[in-house]
Amino acid sequence: MPETDDLSLLIDAAQDAGKIAARYFHGFADRWDKPGGQGPVTEADLAVDQMLREELTAARPDYGWLSEETEDGAERLSAEHVFIVDPIDGTRSFIEGSTTWAHSLAIARNGRVEAAVVYLPLRDKLYAAALGKGATLNNQPLAVSTRAELDGATVLAAKPNLAPSRWINATVPPISRKFRSSLAYRLSLVGEGRFDAMMTLHPTWEWDVAAGSLIVEEAGGIVSDRARQPTHFNNPVPKLPGMVAGGAIIHDALLTRLA
Repeated sequence: MPETDDLSLLIDAAQDAGKIAARYFHGFADRWDKPGGQGPVTEADLAVDQMLREELTAARPDYGWLSEETEDGAERLSAEHVFIVDPIDGTRSFIEGSTTWAHSLAIARNGRVEAAVVYLPLRDKLYAAALGKGATLNNQPLAVSTRAELDGATVLAAKPNLAPSRWINATVPPISRKFRSSLAYRLSLVGEGRFDAMMTLHPTWEWDVAAGSLIVEEAGGIVSDRARQPTHFNNPVPKLPGMVAGGAIIHDALLTRLA
């Protein structure tokens, strides 16, 4: 896949992030809980965030910055381009010693993601996408699942998404629910075609899904909120009202059945 300059920058930065995070893995990072029930954070999250911010903004000083681990500011809202970064997506998995955490890096231009990388260093999986150029895993092209039947489809989702109240007539379709802690990895797995769809029905931080959403779209899938509205990033409050992603038929079928 031809790489844009921005995509090459993200790939290099993600690989550097993997080297830093690996040094803290297997319990060597101090951890604490963020205020307001926002979940855990570790030394590794902050070390990766600092490196990424320094490296990326030095290369693109006119780009805005939005990261889970950096205090947000209004400056990014006036920038044409903005980095949207989750230094470690799946921090709980990182703490528990799982290898399903990822570095999630994206660049959005006027609200649309144009370059994206999701990197799982301990699994040697580097997903990448550039707008109009397709998506890859370790330089091999990706395509979403072409499944045509919702019944039996594999859907990556947290358990509360399958509560009967979420579905028309309180009837949950007979799908096979699977789970990964990292939303970026869930989206990437859908782009890879290993799972038919993913969904998260609660408000979702932009840094969790920006990179993965482009990987799904460039692999031929559809990404929207539950009201079928397309994604728009770099919002004043950097949250989206949930997300449903998958091949066109399964994406439509899920949205049709949701209450």
